[in-house]
Amino acid sequence: MLQQILDQMYIDPELMAELSEDQKQMLFYKMRQEQIRRWKVFEEKAEEERAQKSRNTAKKKVEFMKGRDGCDWVWVMGEHKNDKSIEQILEEEAHTMAGKLADAEAQALREKEEADLKKKMEEERQRLLQEHLEREQEMRRKQEEAALYQSIKEAKLAAEKLALEKKRQEEEERKRLEELEQSTKFQQEVAEDKVCHSSVLNSPFLSDNERKAKRKSRELAESIREKRSSEIYTSLRKQRETMEKMAEENQKEVETNWQEQEKKSKEADLERREKARLAREEYRESLRRSMTLVQASQAFSSTQTSAGNKPPLPPKKHLIATSAPGITSKKPRPLRPKNREQVISWFQKDEKPKGSGLDPSTGKVAEWFHGIINRSDAEEMLENKKPGSFLIRVSERVWGYTLSLRESNRFKHFLIDASDMGYQFFGADQTVHETLAGLVLYHKNNPITLSGQELLLNPCGQTVNPPDYHQLFEPPSRESTTL
Repeated sequence: MLQQILDQMYIDPELMAELSEDQKQMLFYKMRQEQIRRWKVFEEKAEEERAQKSRNTAKKKVEFMKGRDGCDWVWVMGEHKNDKSIEQILEEEAHTMAGKLADAEAQALREKEEADLKKKMEEERQRLLQEHLEREQEMRRKQEEAALYQSIKEAKLAAEKLALEKKRQEEEERKRLEELEQSTKFQQEVAEDKVCHSSVLNSPFLSDNERKAKRKSRELAESIREKRSSEIYTSLRKQRETMEKMAEENQKEVETNWQEQEKKSKEADLERREKARLAREEYRESLRRSMTLVQASQAFSSTQTSAGNKPPLPPKKHLIATSAPGITSKKPRPLRPKNREQVISWFQKDEKPKGSGLDPSTGKVAEWFHGIINRSDAEEMLENKKPGSFLIRVSERVWGYTLSLRESNRFKHFLIDASDMGYQFFGADQTVHETLAGLVLYHKNNPITLSGQELLLNPCGQTVNPPDYHQLFEPPSRESTTL
């Protein structure tokens, strides 16, 4: 299973959840070794390709402009005598912005005044037209009266007089309308900035009162513009100072948060390094311990052979280290079972014939053995037990078992890989044991990991009836047909 994970460089999340912290660190350590090995192979291949490509193609060069001293020419903003400081640039931008805003407000005020003046002129024109109509009606009424009450001669003289009066009034009305139209047109040109203020004031179409009103309006507009420009500039400066103050406060807050995050990151990095170091030490110690046992076994077998002239015994399966890649089970199978039925079938076909879960001294099911139960059920069974209590349950996620151990303040779970060569902890201990009971017996006196010093002291038995392993030891159902 370990070799399959290293080949695929992937571990199922559910399988990952079953690993203890020590097993995770050991797995990460081995996966990192495999990554480094693959990276070195990739780099060697890439280096060969780059060398081959460099021989076939010309190299590209980048040339920088040189200064008087022969070095690369560099210009730093702010060092030249003509460069403005950031404060001067900001002041100029504030003045420019304040002037533009004040001009916009003055333009809006002028447009409003021009609209009011135009409205007044239109009202005056309508009033003149209305007076003209009223006078015509009055003259028509007088003509009718003259025709009724005066003689024909008097009526004729009166009619001529009225005609002359009407003609004179029409001429005056026409002149006033022309002046009004020219004045309106001139005001429009002024609004469109087609004439200057001096020509406006000197225009013959404006009366003295209008000139005074215009001059007063212009002076008022200039004073309002200067005042608004000063107010806007002050507001922009205060706003900039507030933003600079907020930026400084935010910078301090960011700096403080960054320091806290850096501190936490360093602490987490030290913790990861320490775990990795313990995992490496555990791995080396496991190899050393395995090699010591193998050498002791070989020495003992050689002594027995020389004494009795018997052929040498092969090394024990539970003393063989399987950390080297390439040692895999004889029967390849999927990385994990698909369902509970496959687990039961696997146990009955592969594990039950080997006596897995049985006590060698009695031939009965061992007290520490349990069936297919999950992690929460195992922790519930061990909740009120004393430290060192343990049970071994059949895993539903891997082809093997899970050791659940009660410690003083927490629970630990270790995966046990079951293969044709024996039983061993996944990653934490590389010693292979011939039987599951042999693994339990070995770790009653030998810790599972050097960092945790876990010992299997008190087995945890069954709490339900029938026991949770009854499906595993039941004979497989067979279908029969009657002929």
